[in-house]
Amino acid sequence: MNAKRRKMISNAIDILSTLHDAVESIYEEEEEAFEGLPESFEGTDRYDAMEEAVSNLEDAVASIEEAIESLECAKE
Repeated sequence: MNAKRRKMISNAIDILSTLHDAVESIYEEEEEAFEGLPESFEGTDRYDAMEEAVSNLEDAVASIEEAIESLECAKE
């Protein structure tokens, strides 16, 4: 791989890293809000929606991390 393509990958990694930080922050806030729900919310639509959102955000963070790792490997 030439230097130009390595630089392009590095730029993509920088963008993904910024995105990762933003999504991870949202995930942490949503998880904290979810964990703070009173027990009386269990089984409600709101509870289920928040639980699903937390799960999806966690998956998104992991996917971004995987993409960054793959790009790092491609640069080698």
